[in-house]
Amino acid sequence: MMTKNPYPILEFDDNKTAKLNPSVFVSRPFDTDKMVITFFPEVVDALIAEEKIKLDRTLGGENPVYVYRFTDADVLITLGAIGCPACGGNLDLFHAMGITKVMFCGGGGVLDKTIEVGQLLVVDGAIRDEGFSYHYIEPSKYIYTNPKVTEKIVEYLTNHSISYLRGLTWTTDAMFRETPERIERRKAEGAKIVEMEQAGCIAVSEFRGFAYGALIYGGDDVSGDEWSNRGWRSRKGIRYDMVTLCKNLVNII
Repeated sequence: MMTKNPYPILEFDDNKTAKLNPSVFVSRPFDTDKMVITFFPEVVDALIAEEKIKLDRTLGGENPVYVYRFTDADVLITLGAIGCPACGGNLDLFHAMGITKVMFCGGGGVLDKTIEVGQLLVVDGAIRDEGFSYHYIEPSKYIYTNPKVTEKIVEYLTNHSISYLRGLTWTTDAMFRETPERIERRKAEGAKIVEMEQAGCIAVSEFRGFAYGALIYGGDDVSGDEWSNRGWRSRKGIRYDMVTLCKNLVNII
C-alpha cells in the first residue's frame, strides 16, 4: 500500500514486488552467502597480486562489477560503487544471488577533529540525508543497523583488543554541499562521520532481511574552517587490515 505525500521522496510503498526485481538478473546464484564490500581498490589489487583472491565472476553491464573469492575462505569480495543508488542497488542484487551476510568497509569524513585518521567506527545507523533509502524503508530521520549484528561485531573487536568507536554516520548524496551549517547540524544530531552509502545499504538489508554490518574509518576532516585531506587514502596498512578484519567478521555476524 502506498502512503501519499505532497513530496514524492516522502511517499512510501511497502509492496515487496516492483515491475523490475533483482531476481530478473540472476542466472546463477553464488555458492556462498558471505561477502565483503570494500572501497579500497589498492587492497583488492594487492590481494590479487598475492594470490589471496581470485575472480569468481563478472556481472555485466555498462559498468561491470567484478566479484572475487578469497582462496582460503568461503567469502566473496567486491569493490563498492559510490553512492546509495549504485552501492545499495548492487547490494540488493547480491542478496538476490544468495548473499545473506555482508560486511562493509570504507572511509569517511570526520565531523570531529579528535577522531584520528584510521580510527574505526562501528556503524550503529545513519542520518538519512539522501533519497535511495526512502524507497525501501518508510520516512524517518534515522535508520539503524540490526543491533544483534552490531553487538557481534563489537564483541569481536573487544575480545581481540581492537580500538573502535561506535555511532551514527551522516549519509549524503552531495559531497560538494557539506556546508558548515549543515555539518554542525548533523554533528549535533549525533553523526560522527559523513559518507555516501550507509543509509541505503542499511535500508536494503532491513527491507530484504539479511545480516549487514559496517566499519568506516576516519579519513579526511570536514570539521575545521577548511577541509583537510589528512592523507587518508595513503593509509594502505590500515585499509588492508580492515579488509582482513571484515573477512573474519562476516563469518560471525
